[in-house]
Amino acid sequence: MTDASTRPAAAHITNTFVLERAVPIPSLNLTVEEYAHPGTGAQHLHLSSDSSENVFMVALRTVPEDSTGVAHILEHTALCGSERYPVRDPFFMMLRRSLNTFMNAFTSSDWTAYPFATQNRKDFGNLLDVYLDAVFFSRLDPLDFAQEGHRVEFENDDSTQPLVFKGVVFNEMKGAMSSTPSILWDRLCHELFPSNTYHFNSGGDPEHIPDLSFQELRDFYAEHYHPSNAIFLTFGDISAEAHQHVFEAQVLQRFEALERKIEVALETPFTAPAQATHPYAVDAVEGTEKKTHLVMGWKLGESADLTAMLEAQLVSSVLMENSASPLMHYLETTDRGAAPSPLCGLEESMREMVFCCGIEGSEAEHAEAFEAEVLACIQQVAADGIDEEKIDAILRQIELHQREVSGDGMPYGLNLMLRALGAATHYGDAVAALDLEPVIATLRERVKGRDYLPRLIRRLLLDNPHRVRLVVTPDTGLAAIRESAETARLAEMKENLSSEHTAEILDLA
Repeated sequence: MTDASTRPAAAHITNTFVLERAVPIPSLNLTVEEYAHPGTGAQHLHLSSDSSENVFMVALRTVPEDSTGVAHILEHTALCGSERYPVRDPFFMMLRRSLNTFMNAFTSSDWTAYPFATQNRKDFGNLLDVYLDAVFFSRLDPLDFAQEGHRVEFENDDSTQPLVFKGVVFNEMKGAMSSTPSILWDRLCHELFPSNTYHFNSGGDPEHIPDLSFQELRDFYAEHYHPSNAIFLTFGDISAEAHQHVFEAQVLQRFEALERKIEVALETPFTAPAQATHPYAVDAVEGTEKKTHLVMGWKLGESADLTAMLEAQLVSSVLMENSASPLMHYLETTDRGAAPSPLCGLEESMREMVFCCGIEGSEAEHAEAFEAEVLACIQQVAADGIDEEKIDAILRQIELHQREVSGDGMPYGLNLMLRALGAATHYGDAVAALDLEPVIATLRERVKGRDYLPRLIRRLLLDNPHRVRLVVTPDTGLAAIRESAETARLAEMKENLSSEHTAEILDLA
């Protein structure tokens, strides 16, 4: 990496990006241009449109190997000052002063992204400067790490009082991991993916967040926040070449390619279904009767395989689209539980997809019978087949979803970027991910075969041994056990404090 003082102006930098293909997508009224940067390996996906709302996003593949929340904490600290903007929170200063229509940062299970949108070109240039510097030249100050990640303080700033853990991400994840759906998903992934990054809590487990050191954060940043691991995405009426001159001048000319390819490893397939039981905390006053969650989850194929993804969507919709769908009807009417689990459906954002279903308000003793009845329901669907009109209606819904781009109040261009990001992150075809109509057409031909869907259901679910039956039981003593363990850990830390370290804690508070 070279020094910033030698950085030439963008106009004097040669654009070395290579256009790999340009694909018009009439249904979206845009052309997708895919570029590669030979010097660093960076990717650039430009969605050329006549829209005056220009959108930028840079995404990094972030693949944690523990539950310290390193990627999540890094997302926060990277925005706390950079080489050219060495002030506290330049991101939030721009948020107040900019004409932006969107500014944010996201951490997913295997990527971190920094997007913004604006209709003003000068504002776009200013925001782009801040974002590029924040992502690739963050100053990563230890005080920001303590503020955003984790630290210890004395209660009431009194050194005679006990220590307590503090930190934005630490507190955020304490709240998140008190949510039952979050607990269920965390435990299901823990069991379905015993050996890759999805085994861990990418947001951070409050029990493990304090294990993260500042040096480990810096090491993760150096490896992951690099152009070789970056995907630049742009949308709007500013040309790809104009963006690339800025990328070259501000960032890429200072880097060389990394040798390591960062990716999520494929999980080793199970040879037989697994069972697991985990507790979750409930208040004693609530009691534990009919508070157990029963969940079944399957690991499916790769999400970057667009045919496999649409096949999984088709099977999921056939089984659980609404109350009339066979599996959803069973989940809603079985007397083994009170209601369907919040974990029902297809998760396709990870490298390998997950299909899951379950019930809440149950008891652990029903687990075996529940599993047998779910499998029997799916077997019945495979044996009876599916009405052609039903299949056609589901395919029309998938096709409609392809054309309707909206969600969460985000800009149109950003929604398109997020649609392409999964495939790009996992080295798939991001261009094809934006135009699923050819894949849908292939699927329409395949479903004409009467045995196609039954065979698909058997392959993905009934004959797939990579399955987990998860029982999550209420525990009225779990919260106290965890609190006691945290208190003991903090007491031991306090006992070993030197006078200098005590003074540092008081100064930091």
